[in-house]
Amino acid sequence: MTIVTRFAPSPTGYIHVGNLRTALMNYLVARKAGGTFILRIDDTDRERSKQEYVDALKADLDWLGLGWDREERQSDRLGRYEEVAGELRRSGRLYECFETPTELDLRRKKQLNMGRPPVYDRAALTLDDAAREALRAEGREGYWRFLLDRERVEWTDGILGPISIDAGSVSDPVLIKASGQVLYTFASSVDDADMGVSDIVRGADHVTNTATQVQIIRAIGGTVPRFAHHSLLTGPEGEELSKRLGALSIRDLREQGVAPEALLSLMARLGSGQPVELRMSLDEIAAGFDLSQFGAAPTRFDPAELSVLTRHRNQQLPFAAVAGRIAALGIPDGQAEAFWRVASHNIDTLADLDHWAALCLTGAEPLIDPEDAEFVRTALDLLPGMPFDATTWRDWTARVKEATGRKGRGLFMPLRKALTGEAHGPEMSELMPLLHRIRAKG
Repeated sequence: MTIVTRFAPSPTGYIHVGNLRTALMNYLVARKAGGTFILRIDDTDRERSKQEYVDALKADLDWLGLGWDREERQSDRLGRYEEVAGELRRSGRLYECFETPTELDLRRKKQLNMGRPPVYDRAALTLDDAAREALRAEGREGYWRFLLDRERVEWTDGILGPISIDAGSVSDPVLIKASGQVLYTFASSVDDADMGVSDIVRGADHVTNTATQVQIIRAIGGTVPRFAHHSLLTGPEGEELSKRLGALSIRDLREQGVAPEALLSLMARLGSGQPVELRMSLDEIAAGFDLSQFGAAPTRFDPAELSVLTRHRNQQLPFAAVAGRIAALGIPDGQAEAFWRVASHNIDTLADLDHWAALCLTGAEPLIDPEDAEFVRTALDLLPGMPFDATTWRDWTARVKEATGRKGRGLFMPLRKALTGEAHGPEMSELMPLLHRIRAKG
């Protein structure tokens, strides 16, 4: 059986870490099996769907390296949905309703007061043609529900294990609004059947949709896919993350300097029984991916982990990967590799290279504690002229020690702060040959 998966975002906003988790899992399932990964744009909501979001999500997937084998758009398939809807109407599985939201709410409250589940009572099924015409004459617009079989729908979930849902405990779902807009449950089911989707990985909030979609797919003669529902993300303290997801968009994380390898490595393991480990390619990530390792419990997501992984990734980058960026900063060709060797272990994101380049080329504002001012002046008088070499720091500090009697931290720290403006950083013996200016000398 050919494996076909899909990532089906609605282009109503920028994709975030929660969306990425779903996209990556579907991508990896297909990749490991040599199957097909479909990017499907679920854009039936014409008012909220925007091309700018389609362009942005493609840019995000490209940046991450998540290429797709096929692209589909639901807005191109409206005729197909109408065709299938006609078939369901003729078979009696799709029926027209006219209740207003207020009327439905009153019925639900009445059912709850009577101790009954608030399930739609199928009153619309009793309407004859004359009654429907009378309702239309009142100005009411009909919408369409799918007639569920009152049965238990069972499947073995790829993550949650055996699942059983009583379709009699849920309302017949609305598939087509009065405006004619086709809703997610219907369009998605038709697409999955038509496109031969074999495996669907999605969030646990879709579990209750599954029973309905299974029945729709069977009703239209499709093959029911295998389902796997991953856990939902929470904040680092277990708090609800959904309200913060907008601030965790992929485009924002990219602008913050998060590395794609860091993001992919974390999302491919988060919520599983496997440790999060940095992987430098999608091939490596795919090789270690195992859907059965994931659990059902809410999964804590801490953005700080991305910083750690990004730092680790940047330290592993070969010079060739950053040579162009370093040249653009103005570092001389002869010093570029040495600069990367020194700076790479002192950055979180590649944007931090700007700081170290400025320090080397234009010098740093000296940081001199008042009690060290006289000592620093004496030391700077002993500093040899440029260019410095690998022995400059050792020889200079030896002369300063002999002249002042200072040693240890009292010797080295004031000198580091005077030359770099910072209390921490690269080994001074490696940094000194890269310095073009010392501001403390005026």
